[in-house]
Amino acid sequence: MQVVGTSAKRVDGPDKVSGAAAYTGEVHLPGMAYAKLVPSPLPHATIKRIDASRARALPGVYAVLTGAELVGMEQTYGSERKDRPIVAIDKVRFQGEAVAAIAAVDEETAEAAVELVEVDYEELPPVTDMLAALEPDSPLVHPKNLCHEYHYDWGDVERGFAESDHVFEDTFTFPMVYHYAMEPHTCVARYDAEGITVWSSAQHPFIVRDELARIFHLPLNSVRVIVPYIGGGFGSKSYAKIEPLTTALAREAGRPVRLALTVEEAFKTVRRHSARATIKTGVMADGTFVARECLAYVDTGAYADNGVRVTQRIGDRMPGPYRFPHMKVDTYGVYTNTTPAGSYRSIGGPQAAWACESQMDIIAAALGMDPLALRLKNLAVPGEEVRRGRRPLEADLAMGIKAVTGSLGWTSYRPSSPRPGVRRGIGMACSITNAGANPTSTAIVRLLADGSAIVLVGTTELGQGSRTTMAQIAAEELGMSMDAVRVISSDTGIVPYDRSTGSSRSTTLMGLAVQGAAVEVRDQLLELATEHFESAPGGLTVADGAVAHGDERIGFPDLVKQKFDGEGGELIGRGYVSSQHESGKLKQEPVFWEVGMGAAEVEVDEATGQVRILRYVSGIDCGKAINPQQAEGQDEGAAMQAIGHTMFEEMVYEDGQLLNPNLIDYRVPTFADLPEVFETILIENGDGPGPYGAKGIGEGGVVSVAPAVANAIYNATGVRIKELPLTPERVWRALQAAKREGG
Repeated sequence: MQVVGTSAKRVDGPDKVSGAAAYTGEVHLPGMAYAKLVPSPLPHATIKRIDASRARALPGVYAVLTGAELVGMEQTYGSERKDRPIVAIDKVRFQGEAVAAIAAVDEETAEAAVELVEVDYEELPPVTDMLAALEPDSPLVHPKNLCHEYHYDWGDVERGFAESDHVFEDTFTFPMVYHYAMEPHTCVARYDAEGITVWSSAQHPFIVRDELARIFHLPLNSVRVIVPYIGGGFGSKSYAKIEPLTTALAREAGRPVRLALTVEEAFKTVRRHSARATIKTGVMADGTFVARECLAYVDTGAYADNGVRVTQRIGDRMPGPYRFPHMKVDTYGVYTNTTPAGSYRSIGGPQAAWACESQMDIIAAALGMDPLALRLKNLAVPGEEVRRGRRPLEADLAMGIKAVTGSLGWTSYRPSSPRPGVRRGIGMACSITNAGANPTSTAIVRLLADGSAIVLVGTTELGQGSRTTMAQIAAEELGMSMDAVRVISSDTGIVPYDRSTGSSRSTTLMGLAVQGAAVEVRDQLLELATEHFESAPGGLTVADGAVAHGDERIGFPDLVKQKFDGEGGELIGRGYVSSQHESGKLKQEPVFWEVGMGAAEVEVDEATGQVRILRYVSGIDCGKAINPQQAEGQDEGAAMQAIGHTMFEEMVYEDGQLLNPNLIDYRVPTFADLPEVFETILIENGDGPGPYGAKGIGEGGVVSVAPAVANAIYNATGVRIKELPLTPERVWRALQAAKREGG
């Protein structure tokens, strides 16, 4: 790990998690029923009849939920469009969609009851190709197959192309991929006279709470969502997923219900959007960019989920971090009869960077320029509006990209053949993404009578180490040991509101809220110490769990006792963050620009098409690394995840049937796929809006891997591939085609 930038005070600390005691699947309630789903075997069909009488009559079955039971409540849900039914109503739109759900005394009984449910379908022609879905005679997934469209422009691209010396146009495709968190979706729901309590593997507990309150017509204080430890999410557990169904089934059964999806069911719950992106770029002979036109089609599957925002984000991110006088962007989100697509680490970012950064090297090769020199010539600089009307860029991209490529010895590197039939080369990529999500977070810090502290936050711990970071921030502001700080999170009945856990927002936004709450407690301590020492506040210091005045000290417990005239009592601090935050840094969108930089060295076996990543260098423009070890782990995890969609991950459909919904036919990266050398560079300029100048980094590492590797393959072999994943067969076929074309 390298560190580039300022050497401001670093807040280090070990991993620290506390608050929750189990995973969702370990929650057991008295009388709890176990649920199983009745999936549709067809991708597109009208439901003619559902007969669940035999299932209901099976001993041990408590309830069967079909569309007919969804009465006295809202029947649909969704983050952007309320278009997804809790169970299918009248029509199924993708293979695996639940047409019914069963609650029984145990899983075996529920599975037996599933086989007793009879469903008559009238099969409809499926549409699984998003371009075909937009044809006038296409079968309709919804009343129209266009889910959302997004457009913006400035200048005059047609004039820009006419003024350019060269115009390049290329189309790139990105596959459907599955998140594969280690823990599939799991939910336990209780519905009784007091309201709803849900234990869920949800990333956004408050959004789930709000959705359940809307669906079941309850006030917010009658819905409680508790999120224990989560075995990974990566966006797959954003917004409501199985919580509405589990709660509706609990209402029908009159008892708590547990639903835990299998891996195959999770595959058919949510995925990343596939995309087809076309970029047209006009440049001058010296490499100066003049105009860019971007067109993308985004497959959101059977329901919108987060498809509206993803359609917008791929449009925002596809032009790249470059300066263009003329720009036009059009993106379209399309419904198809496939697994609904939703949030996945850096929504739209990898799809956009794959197209943008691949074409950057195409342009450089055609102009006879070094790819790094072309980028440096056109990169936006700090303070520049990389998107008109948006927050100016904070990051020094040129410094970061020089550090990343320099680590690979870019200027002196030459493609080589270490042995017959094997070629080596290097490639790079640089991207920015508009991150941060909605800037609404609140936190409470409680300083207890013994001088220890409790931090209450809504941020969900998914393995990213958010509890550690929040403990570090509180400990730093209060001048106390991290061992004296406990963090409790993700229980809407206890902790204050946080909009969501995602979009790299937690350290920046919840971190600000925790910092504000801790400062409020510190101010109370200083006020009490001022009375104790009969001194002005300016002469006091806070450190090591005490307030000092010269050589005199008084510990936090004694100050609390002073406040409450004896034992007990506590000081409470509140932290509020919104677009109106006092720092003034959150008033403009995005909250910050997240940077993703990467450079790769690869080895290509020409006989087999096998690609090995020998070295990968990633740059984290984090503003301030509050916990460098966790920052490095976040970035390496993101890059490792991206190796999957770069090299082999792809959900394969045939006639609307998902062919590989398992970890035998669908491969995810393992340690064997790690680069031989994996280096992370921390770029710390203190230019973020978060605590100590921090900004989020959870998504930057995932965006640049695919184009960097593809560019390295081109550098090694002269073969350009525009379709992911870069499987041995695809690479081999491209190599063979190049040989044939070369005579």
